[in-house]
Amino acid sequence: MIFDKLKKLDIVFDAPDVDCPPVYSSGDVVSGRVVLEFTGESRVDSLKLHAEGFAKVHWTESRSAGSSTAYTQNYSDEVEYLNRREVLLQADNGDVTVLPAGRHEFPFSFQLPEETLVTSFEGKHGSIRYWIKVKLHRPWATVKKIKKEFTVIEPIDINTPALLAPQAGTKDKMARTWYRNFGQVSVTAKIDRKGYTPGEVIPVFAEFDNSTSRSIVPKAYITQTQTFIARGTMKQKRAVVATLSGDVVGARCRETWHGRAIKIPPVGPSILQCRIIKVEYMLKVCVDVPGTSKLFLELPLVIGTIPLHPFGSRTSSVSSQYSVNLEWLRLAIPEQPEPPPEYSSVVAEGEAEQCGNNNAAASQPAEDLSGILERPLMAFVQEFRFRPPPVYSEVDPNPQPFHMRPRCMTC
Repeated sequence: MIFDKLKKLDIVFDAPDVDCPPVYSSGDVVSGRVVLEFTGESRVDSLKLHAEGFAKVHWTESRSAGSSTAYTQNYSDEVEYLNRREVLLQADNGDVTVLPAGRHEFPFSFQLPEETLVTSFEGKHGSIRYWIKVKLHRPWATVKKIKKEFTVIEPIDINTPALLAPQAGTKDKMARTWYRNFGQVSVTAKIDRKGYTPGEVIPVFAEFDNSTSRSIVPKAYITQTQTFIARGTMKQKRAVVATLSGDVVGARCRETWHGRAIKIPPVGPSILQCRIIKVEYMLKVCVDVPGTSKLFLELPLVIGTIPLHPFGSRTSSVSSQYSVNLEWLRLAIPEQPEPPPEYSSVVAEGEAEQCGNNNAAASQPAEDLSGILERPLMAFVQEFRFRPPPVYSEVDPNPQPFHMRPRCMTC
């Protein structure tokens, strides 16, 4: 056996902090060096670098072709985002290069495509990955390889008209048992804007009108839906990432949320530009309606990477976010939202649930979101620069007058 003189083969990215891998976006320059270290004089044919980026999906489904015949159907697809090759060391005439013992560094630098890339992502049925692979070719020796991934985050600026627009809706459902109606439950909800960043608090303004003879419990969830697409078929995986429970609304009573707060945990940003993988978020406000399925009101969310500017937009300050027209709520709004719940305590209550894998080709019934939490899979959780929420007090600095408090309709 020939003694291998190669002691070290490594890829080192240029970064201000060695312990913190760099993050790139479209058009950025990726630079670094390939490090070789030999214990003795070595002959090298070539040292080559290959940078790649792919979105890939794959899953299988069991199918039946008869009473005793079954087979497995495979679904897969991929999209290429990066393919760049560089030769770091190779003699022009094809001869070998003799490197003395010791450490050798070979710098590399290339620019990512100017067209929009897609944010790095890891999911159950697919991934979006970017990496650099280096191969060392030597005479009469096996090819040595090393592969190192890097992260791409495509900026999503929530300071755009589409993402600053308020989101609102109304839904109702009749509660019944067999042929008897017990009355109607209606939900009206509104949030200040569509775009948020991780760590922000979403004040939820809602009104729950319970005209039935039974009590109901309003809740709100932030859900993440991962969609994987291949060969015209979609596979979806849903997870609840945050939850909020309200107070019991008695029979023939009305309850109002004056900016009840739900905090966005450190999740990955929305992915909307990939052909085969999408990551979407939704705020779901719901109640259990006696005698029928849950009543859901869905408000779309986009999780961005560039937080709200402190100045220059109509929703740029904490106070201005309550200046929008809330005539539909018919009640006064306090100057501060209610303090956000502790995320760990919410999870401990067992209020969240993975909704399971669903084929999008089939019609989707209303999901049951009252189980255990499954954290979303993501390749990178970034440190966002957002302004912290205001300091909350256990004593309400803006107590509501008695005539403004929620009251039963029979009172």
